[in-house]
Amino acid sequence: MTILIPLFAVFGIMLLGAVVQKLRLLPVETDQVLNQYVYYIAFPAILLIALAQQPIDEILQWGFIAGYSTAMVIIYLICLGISLIAQPKKHAIAAIRALNATFGNTAFIGIPLLIILFPQQQSALVAAAIASLLSVLMFAVALVSLELATNTQRQQHAALIMLMAVGKNPIVIGCLIGVGISASGIKLPSGLAMMIQQIGNTSSPCALFAVGMVLAKAMRYQKDSSLFSLANFVELSVINLFKLAVQPALAFVMLKCFGVSGDYLVMGVILSALPTAASVYLLAQRYNTQASTSAQGILFGTLVTFFSLPILESLVKTYA
Repeated sequence: MTILIPLFAVFGIMLLGAVVQKLRLLPVETDQVLNQYVYYIAFPAILLIALAQQPIDEILQWGFIAGYSTAMVIIYLICLGISLIAQPKKHAIAAIRALNATFGNTAFIGIPLLIILFPQQQSALVAAAIASLLSVLMFAVALVSLELATNTQRQQHAALIMLMAVGKNPIVIGCLIGVGISASGIKLPSGLAMMIQQIGNTSSPCALFAVGMVLAKAMRYQKDSSLFSLANFVELSVINLFKLAVQPALAFVMLKCFGVSGDYLVMGVILSALPTAASVYLLAQRYNTQASTSAQGILFGTLVTFFSLPILESLVKTYA
């Protein structure tokens, strides 16, 4: 199946969410409620049941884990270094820029996209779960960097901050429970498995609809911003160049180096080529660092993805 068909479905639901938000057909806080439902309930459910029903050997895709994470870490370090060269001592800004260039929307866009692109394949959810877990770890690294750079009165050790960020993440919890069930060989009662599956099935449409609503809000918020200033445009372009082109290209090379092929190779490149997740904007807003630029970059990257992903899919299938 060409990726254009799933992309139309994905962006169609997002567009519907944006239109509903623009017309204010639902309460203004609907996007927040949907986001919380998907993040805390639906995504953990779909990842839990998908992993629980997979053999543990199928989950432990060490080549995929190594290749995907290596590409992400390299891009993070390169962007961090470039930012620090351009603006020495601006460690908080550098951390946000690097996270914008690496932290893809593997949950809210990646999971629905892979489900549509690879129907009836549990491996799609396994790949999305691995990518999401690795992204959470990268998010935790950036969180610690921001905490060290901005909070001189902190009372917690950096390792504890990172552990708490990862340990409290519902996606991590859902994945770990699913892996534990798979490793133990426990078979969930059919009624319970069906209930979890049905809850998880609501994740894709709700997530995409919520993303559309969030983007509509962001567009309204950013309409008077300095989006078209030369410096801002260059920064957004460089960040999205790394996120949407350089990272997937490096992911392709690294995945091949670690022996990944077939569908997992295609999935890894697609997941690495997704636009920046809205979580980065929320983190930037929390630390009052690059919040406006992050919101603009997410909007820009999401629009570009509609054109960049079909090209990348064609290239990876040609050279795989």
